[in-house]
Amino acid sequence: MSGHKLYMQRCLDLAVLGMGKVSPNPMVGAVIVHINQIIGEGYHQLYGQAHAEVNAINQVLNNFTNASDLLRRSTIYVSLEPCAHHGKTPPCADLIIAHQIPTVVIGCTDPFDQVNGSGISKLTAAGIKVISGVMEQQCQWLNRRFFTRIQKKRPYVILKWAQTADGFFAPDNGSQFWITGDESRRLVHQWRDEEDAVMVGKNTAAIDNPKLDTRFWPGKSPKRVVIDRKLSLSKALNLFDQSVETIIFNEIKTELEGNNKYIALEDFDRFVPQYILFQLYLQDIQSLIIEGGAHTLNTFIAAGLWDEARIFTGKVNLHHGIKAPLINEIESEEFTFADDRLKIIYNKRDN
Repeated sequence: MSGHKLYMQRCLDLAVLGMGKVSPNPMVGAVIVHINQIIGEGYHQLYGQAHAEVNAINQVLNNFTNASDLLRRSTIYVSLEPCAHHGKTPPCADLIIAHQIPTVVIGCTDPFDQVNGSGISKLTAAGIKVISGVMEQQCQWLNRRFFTRIQKKRPYVILKWAQTADGFFAPDNGSQFWITGDESRRLVHQWRDEEDAVMVGKNTAAIDNPKLDTRFWPGKSPKRVVIDRKLSLSKALNLFDQSVETIIFNEIKTELEGNNKYIALEDFDRFVPQYILFQLYLQDIQSLIIEGGAHTLNTFIAAGLWDEARIFTGKVNLHHGIKAPLINEIESEEFTFADDRLKIIYNKRDN
């Protein structure tokens, strides 16, 4: 691995530590190198707090008495183009210029309208050498949620379900039926910590009474989303316990009741996935896991509005019941996870 790629890989390794903590901002890592030695590094740790470049520069300032001189003879590597606008924090491009760091190596440009090349332009106008596009695809992939929200005006959508070995999703008599083991359930709770929101349909909410939290994983619980067209679900369900923000899509009212936010859709007969995703985009929700039921999952599959499908297959057979959703193979990878098999399918089509 070349020097540039080596340090950019370190930026990516740092950036991913912000998973689930910085949305709707992107995950970003930064590394400062002086004569082939890392002297400072940082990542964006929490939304609204210091960006990766700030943390990396501050580490140099705190650790070296000759920090100013070192920075003037160093290269800073950043997985995403430094910002050039005032948001929650001042522009990182201005900070780099102020410390006279002579070379900036960037993984990929930032598609956000207020950046999108302006950070690079500001740096080059100040006489700083900029090298861009180092491990560009890997840097874009890391922030696929952020890129989807900015470019497609919708959250990044992850479908998740479990199916039996003979291809069934659930019994057809309205009863609960566990398909996967404890290890798989813990993994799902980890996934919830990494994403902004998790959604289920009315039938899943009524039958399973899910909490949709992270009780089996030491992380934050995501916002909850439920589709309840006629507002027929019982208020005694776990979804309405006020513990986290819960969005209820319906056709009756738009109203706020504590942490429960009711949003009436314009039309429940057409374009429901499109309306839901646009409303979630307006709520600054950058990523969404859809955990059921089968009708809800199939609706988003039919609309082509999904980016990943994470499918567990257990060892049990059901013989009859509700058939599991089907997706035509696009690009996938498979894992063995305890007693279950996990397939992840990626939707590379433009949607």
